[in-house]
Amino acid sequence: MPRRALSDLNGRQKVAVLLIALGQQLSVEVLKHLSEEEIESITLEIANFQKIEPELQEEVLEEFYNMLLAQRYISLGGVGYARDVLERALGSGKADEIISKLSSFIKVSPFDFLKRTDPQQLLAFIQNEHPQTIALILSYLPPESASQILSGLPPETQVEVARRIATMDRTSPDVVREVERVMEKKLSTLLETEFSQVGGIQALVEVLNRVDRGTERLILESLEDQDPELAEEVKKRMFVFEDIRLLDDRSIQLVLREIDMKDLALALKAVSDDVKNRIFKNMSQRAAQTLQEDMEYMGPVRLKDVEDAQQRIVATIRRLEEEGQIIIARGGEVEFV
Repeated sequence: MPRRALSDLNGRQKVAVLLIALGQQLSVEVLKHLSEEEIESITLEIANFQKIEPELQEEVLEEFYNMLLAQRYISLGGVGYARDVLERALGSGKADEIISKLSSFIKVSPFDFLKRTDPQQLLAFIQNEHPQTIALILSYLPPESASQILSGLPPETQVEVARRIATMDRTSPDVVREVERVMEKKLSTLLETEFSQVGGIQALVEVLNRVDRGTERLILESLEDQDPELAEEVKKRMFVFEDIRLLDDRSIQLVLREIDMKDLALALKAVSDDVKNRIFKNMSQRAAQTLQEDMEYMGPVRLKDVEDAQQRIVATIRRLEEEGQIIIARGGEVEFV
C-alpha cells in the first residue's frame, strides 16, 4: 500500500497527525484552546489513523514549524518581510507555498509599518499630535511599544491619551486612513470597509501593565478623579487571579495569611495546575492537603462564585501592594521597598 502523502491530508487530518507526533502531554495542552466541536472532529480523525509513517509525521511537523515562522515574521514586519526571510531560508518556491497557505487568514493591521519603528523615534514624531490621534496609533501598536511611548509623553498628555484609549470603541476606516496619510505612510493593502475594533479598557490595561510604576500611579489617580467607574474597571483588570503565580514566594505567603481559606478553595476550582501548584508550594504539607480536600468536598460550583472569590483575593493583593508589603513587577521593572 503506497504511503500517504502530505498533500492527501486535509486540515483536520494534519492537526490529528501533529497531535499524535507531539505526544499525549503536549496534545492535551493544545486541545484546551479548541472548541468542543473542533476537539470532537480532530479526535475522530486521530481514531481513523491506523498507522502514520514517521516520514509523514516529519512532513507535518516541518509544515507546522514553517507556518509558525511565517506568522512570526509577518507580525514583525509584514507579508513582504516574511516572504523575503523565507525565500532566503527556504527558497522562492517554498516561501510562496507557505505564504499562500497563510493568505486566507493574513490580515495586515493598520499602522503595521510602525511596528518596525523605534519607539523613541516614533515618540518624537507623534508627541505633538492631538491626544485622540496618539491614542488611535497606540491602540494599534504592540503593548510593549505603546507603553514606552505613553511613558515618554508629558504627564497631562499621558492621562488624556490613556482616557481616550480606554473609552475608544470603534473607529471608521476613513479616519484611520486619514491618520495614516498624515503620517505620510501608506499601507500595502486597503482597510476593509467594516469598522475596526481598537482601543478599549483592555488595550489600556495591557499598556499600563508595561509602564513604570510612577506613570501607572499618575494615570490611575487622575482617572479616579475624572472617571471613578472607569478607573475601578481598569484596576480590576490590571491584575487577574491567575497572575498570582508571578508573585515571589514571600509575597504569596503573605497573601495566604491575609485571605479566607474558603475563598481560596473556591478560587482554585477554575485555574490551571500551574497556579494551584504555585499556591500549594507556599503552604505547609498539611495545609495544602486540607485545602485540596476542601476543594474535593465542595463539588460543582457556580462560575460566578469562583470569579467573586478570585476578585476578593485580587482586592487583597492590590491592597497589600498599595501598602508596600508586596511587589507586583510590571514591564520588567524591579522595585525595592
